[in-house]
Amino acid sequence: MALGTDTTPARPGATAADLGAENRELRERARQLEQENEILRRATACFARDVLPK
Repeated sequence: MALGTDTTPARPGATAADLGAENRELRERARQLEQENEILRRATACFARDVLPK
C-alpha cells in the first residue's frame, strides 16, 4: 500500500469534515510554531552578536 492511500479514519466515528477541520487547525498551529521558532532564532542570533567577542 502506498503512503496516503489508507482511507480508514484515524479516529473511529470521525468524518471527512472533522478530519479536514482538524487538519486545518494543525496546519495553522504548525505555521504559528514555525513563526515563533524563526523569531527565537533571530533573537538568539542578535543576543549572540552582542555577547560573543569579535
